[in-house]
Amino acid sequence: MAPAITLAADKLSVANTGFMLICSALVLIMTPGLAFFYGGMVRVKSTLNMLMMSFISMGIVTILWVLYGFSMAFGTDHGSLIGWESDFVGWAGIDKADIWSGYTIPVFAFAVFQMMFAIITPALISGAIADRVKFSAWSIFVVLWATVVYFPVAHWVWGTGGWAFDLGVIDFAGGTAVHINAGAAALGVILVIGKRVGFKKDPMRPHSLPLVMLGAGLLWFGWFGFNAGSWLGNDDGVGSLMFVNTQIATAAAMLAWLVYEKIRHGAFTTLGAASGAVAGLVAITPSGGAVTPIGAIAVGAVAGVLCAMAVGLKYKFGYDDSLDVVGVHMVGGVIGSLLIGFFASGKGQSDVKGLFYGGGLDQFWKQCAGVFAVLAYSLIASAVLAFLLDKTIGMRVDEDEEISGIDQAEHAETAYDFSGAGGGAARAAAPTAVGSASSKKVDA
Repeated sequence: MAPAITLAADKLSVANTGFMLICSALVLIMTPGLAFFYGGMVRVKSTLNMLMMSFISMGIVTILWVLYGFSMAFGTDHGSLIGWESDFVGWAGIDKADIWSGYTIPVFAFAVFQMMFAIITPALISGAIADRVKFSAWSIFVVLWATVVYFPVAHWVWGTGGWAFDLGVIDFAGGTAVHINAGAAALGVILVIGKRVGFKKDPMRPHSLPLVMLGAGLLWFGWFGFNAGSWLGNDDGVGSLMFVNTQIATAAAMLAWLVYEKIRHGAFTTLGAASGAVAGLVAITPSGGAVTPIGAIAVGAVAGVLCAMAVGLKYKFGYDDSLDVVGVHMVGGVIGSLLIGFFASGKGQSDVKGLFYGGGLDQFWKQCAGVFAVLAYSLIASAVLAFLLDKTIGMRVDEDEEISGIDQAEHAETAYDFSGAGGGAARAAAPTAVGSASSKKVDA
């Protein structure tokens, strides 16, 4: 049945509408936050390319979502696999007074909120392929992937008539549709395009941990809109529960990651704190509306430890997941989605109970169906898209360009300009004076 549009302006809630517009802006700020998070994690020579791979998604996906993406994801169901609604094409048939069916917000408010989800999901993939992909090829991949993978999967999970929606798979804000989807896609692409030059040989440490922490902070901030906003209103307290659980699980995951890191590697690192926080945010995204605050602590702690363990698997199995998209987003999404089958309390978004609350394993098996179907489809479809692009226009930059720096090769820019740090007669004389003073000091 179509998600009918009703002309019911008298039912519009000013409070809920304003809340959703604010949440939409919060979700949008997550994409620049992701850009900083990823940008700080790469080497200097790849910083701008990493930023641009996120920013270009804001342009491309916005246009696709208006033209046909919203229609494919939330239009009239066809075979439980895809949606289509002619009124949603180009948003030509939507009036400002139209209310999203079953809620108290305008269709435009719902559509733009979901747009922000569509924007950040392909951007998440970019972290796995840092340092080595042509910007033009990445841009085309975003167009194809959003069309072939994200829009249909969003319909499965959230669209009226989607098979996962009808099955009863719980995904409050995107554990399957966003994080597993992006993480599995990342794995599919890197298996096709291969490793970076020097993988497991050259040091590839983050060039700016302050940028990483800034990005993580923006993600944490924006995630409250991402999660709490997904209830589409504040009439029954579920959005508030999700807001609270988002904070709790993120804190628990960060602490758990740091404890694991200290035991395993002997130090509490800033990169670990940032990565642990993101792992907690990912894991609570599907589950936060179904679990209690104590359950949120459990979800976060489990995700923090297991994701910390998972990021090292790339060295064991030899796949070059540059910035741990698979280890954090795919694994974190799987953990958060499956733990619903154990920790769902029946007192949140629905009366569904998990195993630990007397509900048996019924919901767990439903979660498994959603998780592994999305994972398999996204991995295979993404690998096929990457293969086709690689065999036609080529996905990777030349080896020499990768070694010298993808920023200069693809964007004709560098992130940091050091030309003003030296040169000029006054500066030229300074090293001599300093050198002489140093020599006297040493002689003395």
